[in-house]
Amino acid sequence: MKLLGGPISPFVRKVGICLIEKQLEGACDLQRSPTAIVEPNLALMRDNPLSKIPTLITDDGMALFDSDVICEYLDIQFPPPRLIPPLGDARWRALRWNALGSGTLDALVLWRFERNRPTEQQSVATLEAYSIKLQATLAQIEAEMPALAGTPFGIGHIALGCVFGYLDFRFVDSPWRAKHPRAATWYSQLLQRPSVRRTTPFEGAAPAGHLWINA
Repeated sequence: MKLLGGPISPFVRKVGICLIEKQLEGACDLQRSPTAIVEPNLALMRDNPLSKIPTLITDDGMALFDSDVICEYLDIQFPPPRLIPPLGDARWRALRWNALGSGTLDALVLWRFERNRPTEQQSVATLEAYSIKLQATLAQIEAEMPALAGTPFGIGHIALGCVFGYLDFRFVDSPWRAKHPRAATWYSQLLQRPSVRRTTPFEGAAPAGHLWINA
């Protein structure tokens, strides 16, 4: 398999965590494919016309788009551990947490894009809307933290962990820990997990042992 992506994208990080948890590092070649909202990657578009990462090229040459689709493919096609419960309430809880995490990441990426525009071009209403949505999401996660912490590690933990990782990486001015102590404690413990620690986003030189160190 071949994973097109990079160490900065939180969506690529979701897939990277799955690869490590499923012990599939040796079965997947990692290839950096930088993207930007206003700069389509023409080489990437040969496999993914949306010019988005992550994109996974399977062993039979099929290109899979979207982190959720790729994570489910890895979970179903390869041996345990299972990261997505197959049936029942456990499945819907995991998928719900995953949707909450992925949706929050979508909003954070767009919020950062708006914040990086020249000040005179920024929409105050848009910035305020993203701020309100983030605070509501973090409050929801904080309220559900006991249930999340009491559930076996899976796709919901991965998605929500990537939210906090992206906040630390791109929104260093966010005081999310002070306002959400249970989530802060949970994330500090999650960072001790090798798959999470080895996929921390970075710019510049890769940390020792990082998943993307040789890509």
